[in-house]
Amino acid sequence: MTDRLPESGTAAVTAVPSPAPTSVLQKYWPIIATALILGLVPLRYGDSRATMGIAVAGVLFATYAVSFNIIFGSTGQLFLCIGALAGVGGYSSAILADRAGLPLLLSMVLAALVSSALGAAFSWLVVRRSLDVIFTGILTLTLSLSFSNLVLGQRNWTGGETGLVVDAGSETLLGDQIPPYYIMLGLLVLFLVVYRLLQQSHIGWAFRALRDDEVAAELAGVNVARYRIYAGAIGSAMLGLAGAVWAHSEGFIGPSTYAFGSVDVRVIVMVAFGGMGTLLGPVLGAVVFTVVDEILVSFSQLREVLYGVVIIILFLGFKLGVISEFRRLVTRLRSRPGRRGRASELR
Repeated sequence: MTDRLPESGTAAVTAVPSPAPTSVLQKYWPIIATALILGLVPLRYGDSRATMGIAVAGVLFATYAVSFNIIFGSTGQLFLCIGALAGVGGYSSAILADRAGLPLLLSMVLAALVSSALGAAFSWLVVRRSLDVIFTGILTLTLSLSFSNLVLGQRNWTGGETGLVVDAGSETLLGDQIPPYYIMLGLLVLFLVVYRLLQQSHIGWAFRALRDDEVAAELAGVNVARYRIYAGAIGSAMLGLAGAVWAHSEGFIGPSTYAFGSVDVRVIVMVAFGGMGTLLGPVLGAVVFTVVDEILVSFSQLREVLYGVVIIILFLGFKLGVISEFRRLVTRLRSRPGRRGRASELR
């Protein structure tokens, strides 16, 4: 005789125990630990301007990776215009601050809004035309190509192939040696907090549903268009803001600063290696490949070949990303027959 479900939906709901509340420390301890560890870098390498420049660039790419993780890792939108969106933020902020005379902070915020509007527009177009991952990548790649041509063509505004000197920010903390690192680290922490807040909200549940099965999510009542636009707008705003901060801290930007080969390829590799859809996977990927880049600098012409070999080896060993593989390893160790046998004996 089979058991029948209770006719009253209320009784079934009240029978399920509510999960125990999670403290703020439990939610955010990985972010706090990451901030403390990365915050120690200037204590060891603060005397070297070259090393601090590498460290700032590494944290910058971590912010790029977290931003891309919101767009692709959460909703499966392959934006191949990471550098272009960051470049829109960087050039817009530089022009608004230097040419229009706007306050530095205001120019950065406006630049981030411009990038956000572009990202939201692309997400809307993707949903409107029901484009899959490949066609989304092709569509967004056109923005990267158009942005490169725009930078080279609008010489009066962007400096063309010679680049653009950014004066705004040179007389602030952004012009010093160590403060730009902590400013960029603060931006990274802010992005991680936003990512965690999204994970814990109804938006995060919708993102996971979209990533797992878009059709099932839509049948369950998830507004696919709305949440994809949310992801595109939020991630693009982060990219624009990070690109703007980088422009003012470096004091110079050029065509190669936000080029597809210099930014997009590296960010995609970092996110894929660390683990898509994870909180700290993009940060781990950025740290690892920043170190790998510097190790391979001395190999000159062989650098690209060796870089490719290293990537192949790493991805063969960590197909789902380091974070995901680590979780699988922990799960296997916990579910070993010996552990289950000892647990049954204790009963």
